[in-house]
Amino acid sequence: MKVWLLRHGRTAYNREQRYQGLRDIPLSPEGEAELRQADFAPETVWVSPLCRARRTAEILFPSARQVVVEDLREMDFGAFEGRNYAEMEHDPDYRAWVDGGCEGRCPGGESRTEFCDRVCGAMEHLLEDTLERNEGCLTVVAHGGVLMAFMERFALPERGYFDWNAPCGGGYVLDWEKDLWQSGRKLRLLREVRYTKGGSTC
Repeated sequence: MKVWLLRHGRTAYNREQRYQGLRDIPLSPEGEAELRQADFAPETVWVSPLCRARRTAEILFPSARQVVVEDLREMDFGAFEGRNYAEMEHDPDYRAWVDGGCEGRCPGGESRTEFCDRVCGAMEHLLEDTLERNEGCLTVVAHGGVLMAFMERFALPERGYFDWNAPCGGGYVLDWEKDLWQSGRKLRLLREVRYTKGGSTC
C-alpha cells in the first residue's frame, strides 16, 4: 500500500509567516493559481476540516470524494495564532515556548505532544482501516504540522519533527510493508512530491 501525505497550498498567512493553527484561512489567489492537478486519481481523499486543505484536495484531485477527519486539523497555537515571530519576539509567553523547543502548551492551545498524539492516532486508524479494506492507496491532504507529526513517528529514515518541512502543495509518498509495520510501526519513505506549477515554496 502506498501512502500519500500532502500539505495544503499557500495562504496569505504562509506568505506573512503567521501561525495559522485552527484559523480557517483560505488559500491565497496565488496559492490556488500555482497548484496543479496530481498525476494520480484516488477515489477518496482524507482531509482536514479546514478550508485550505479541502480546497487544495479539490484542485489536486477534482474527481475524488473527500472525507473530513477532524483530528487532522493543524496544531492549536492558541494565543499565538494570527501573529508572526517579529510581532512576538518580546512576548514572554512566546519566548518561553520557543526556548523550550516549541514543546510546551501554547497559551490557550495544545502542546506538541498533545497535537502529535491526536494526529498520529487518527492516521494510525486510517492506515489500519485502509488495510482492512484491502485498498492500495491512502491519500491525505492536511497541514505542515500534521506531516511533521506523522513523519517523525512513523517514517523511515528517522528524522526529527522539524526536519520534515514539506513545501506548500507538496509532501511525501511512503510504502507500507507488513514486516516493518508489525515490528515497529514504521513506513518507508519512497520520495518527495510537489504539485505546484512554478515549484515555489512557503
